[in-house]
Amino acid sequence: MDLIIGAGISGISYANFTPNDFLIIEKENEAGGYCRTIKRNGFIWDYSGHFFHFQYPDLERFVCKNIPSASLLSVEKHTQIYYKGKYIDFPFQKNIHQLDKEELIECLYDLFATEAHAYSTFKGMVYANLGKSIAEKFLIPYNEKLYACDLDILDMDAMGRFFPKANKEEIILNFHSQNNSSYNSHFTYPRGGAIEYVNSLLQNIDCKKLFLNEKLERIDIRKKIAFTDQREIKYDHLISSLPFPKLLDKCEMNYSDEFSCNKVLVFNLGFDSKGNDHVNSWIYVPDKEFIFYRVGYYDNIMDTNRMSLYVEIGFPENQNLIKEGLYLEQVLEGLRKMGIVTTQKLVDYETVLMNPAYVHINKKSMEAVERYKNLLAKNDIYSIGRYGSWTYCSIEDNIIEAQSLAKRIGNNNRCQFNI
Repeated sequence: MDLIIGAGISGISYANFTPNDFLIIEKENEAGGYCRTIKRNGFIWDYSGHFFHFQYPDLERFVCKNIPSASLLSVEKHTQIYYKGKYIDFPFQKNIHQLDKEELIECLYDLFATEAHAYSTFKGMVYANLGKSIAEKFLIPYNEKLYACDLDILDMDAMGRFFPKANKEEIILNFHSQNNSSYNSHFTYPRGGAIEYVNSLLQNIDCKKLFLNEKLERIDIRKKIAFTDQREIKYDHLISSLPFPKLLDKCEMNYSDEFSCNKVLVFNLGFDSKGNDHVNSWIYVPDKEFIFYRVGYYDNIMDTNRMSLYVEIGFPENQNLIKEGLYLEQVLEGLRKMGIVTTQKLVDYETVLMNPAYVHINKKSMEAVERYKNLLAKNDIYSIGRYGSWTYCSIEDNIIEAQSLAKRIGNNNRCQFNI
């Protein structure tokens, strides 16, 4: 029997693909993990902006097969950067021609004056490839707000394919022929929020094998017994989507300081009327005058007549947070300064704390994940998902990882899409 810890996308996907008997335990009172959705007073808010950027049509059809096609939106992503009181198209490095003339010249000079040199950190990569001005005007301040750390602790490839790279030729060519395409230029989104993806996947499995409000306490690796707050469960394989350090704790394995991350406080805000921005899916805010690093528009994505936002604030994982109301005041003040909120009245809001949110990827953490995963696998314990693998990836990547593991340990013939 396969015991699955966590009923987020990764755990539910594994249950979809395994040919083995299974149980899922989930500590919350509903499935979905960070893909849960709040529906209240006519507003639909996810725990944060979770938009599935499918690369593989077969996988998209599989995930969405139980969602009525009429309720699925295909959205063309439009994103900008709020920079010094004006909007610049994203990505910044390909749109420096939209800056004032003096700043454009600074960016171009530093871009072409940059000398090739060795680097190993994210910050070093940005300076070496794009020059001081592009780095310090957007990429460094924005990512410092997002990751809530010194970017020298991150590996140069910490964001993998999600970092919008551009060479000198691409930057210059973009002055005349606009091309801001990226890995996620379009995305699919259900009118009912990200939870509809979860509900669709749940319809493929026997939900009598899903147990909510049950928390894992510890794992006896040698005896293959999981102890929850309600019972003991004997397993053949254990598949976990817990944050990787928490799994090591449950297995009573010692580790040092290999793992770090940030946490993100999300404000979902509902207003009584539409704002002035009818286009953007979300905007990036590098200026440290504003507490938040990103603002997303649910109303633009879902074409509704009242402004509905998600606003994200990054913190170090160990920082003590002040009263929620004080952060709300700072958020609303910032939105007014930016002109996003003018005469609109806030009618409802919800906060969500994502901890962990973005993991800090570096050589030490990657080596530790590989080392401990190998030790766990020898005892038939497997860790998957964004936090289970302690990485930066898409939700689609999590589903593919779950499928791959199901094939590997179940001699699986059940998988229903190809990549």
